[in-house]
Amino acid sequence: MTQLADLEQAMRQAGVDALWVSTPANVRALTGFSSSEDGKVLVGPGNAVTLYTDARYSVQAQEESRVPSFIARPPETFEHAAENLRGLRVGFEADHLTVAGLEDLQTHWSATLVPLRGMIAELRAIKSPEEVQAIREAQAVADRVFAEVRPMIRAGVRELDVALELELGLRRAGAEVGFDVIVASGPRGAMPHGVASERVIEDGDLVTIDFGARLHGYHSDMTRTLAVGTPSEEMRRVYGAVLEAEEAAIAAVKPGVRCADLDTLARGILERHGLGEAFAHSLGHGVGLNIHEAPGLRKTSEEVLAAGMVITIEPGAYLPGVGGVRIEDLLLVTEDGYEVLSLTPKEAI
Repeated sequence: MTQLADLEQAMRQAGVDALWVSTPANVRALTGFSSSEDGKVLVGPGNAVTLYTDARYSVQAQEESRVPSFIARPPETFEHAAENLRGLRVGFEADHLTVAGLEDLQTHWSATLVPLRGMIAELRAIKSPEEVQAIREAQAVADRVFAEVRPMIRAGVRELDVALELELGLRRAGAEVGFDVIVASGPRGAMPHGVASERVIEDGDLVTIDFGARLHGYHSDMTRTLAVGTPSEEMRRVYGAVLEAEEAAIAAVKPGVRCADLDTLARGILERHGLGEAFAHSLGHGVGLNIHEAPGLRKTSEEVLAAGMVITIEPGAYLPGVGGVRIEDLLLVTEDGYEVLSLTPKEAI
């Protein structure tokens, strides 16, 4: 849960008296309401917090929400909120609210509307102990399901069948599928987001599998690249380089480290192996209520690691027409370093 005291301070720094929250993950973080895509939150003067949703969720909001709820649909929603906002400066989430949504606020509120970006997302980057436990449990489910499915990943099996077994395993374990399962074998491994296809895995392929569970709203994320049979010498070399970059970046994780420096570290190792151009994405990202959230581990990032952040480290190398490798672990940044939450072994290739 986002701490209201921290949010109140951030609002003061932004020069706003109230905040209209429309991003689903932020709605859930503030209230605990799980159908947050159908909810809005007003953080009003004096840090009074109200959840707005409609009559479909009357019982659910009463059971789940940590804050008072008002059950209505627009325009009644806006009219109710307007009562306490006259003459105030009200922030809104510019990176989520639609143009139509902004026009609705302008029509119904006699307030100065102030566009804001990333305020709650920055606060959510540091997880509470309860949030860390939820992510830990989601990753434990993913580790267990991967171990169950691993024996079927062999020549003659379709990528789609591997993805289906992973998805079914997550469902049977009481979790949701966190995102589209990536199963990219052979030449398709050159696609960083190569979701499972009808391709049949062949002897000698490397197979990249990227998947995660969502449990109690929180995500896990992990990637392993596996060998089916004996891959080529070149792809074994690429695997070794990516593993070296991943292990070096993990070892450097601790509070106070710049995210950009971690990306530079891993990228430099791949460059020394002649694979700099093959590393086509950033090193990693935060994980929580969203699968991708702050901090961003990329070379342009100005963010700094802090204890309580949950991040991925996932260097990769992608060779068009040949194949690819990505290895990803989920980490908790601790007071003096890190803890790896993804416990599935990385297989020697």
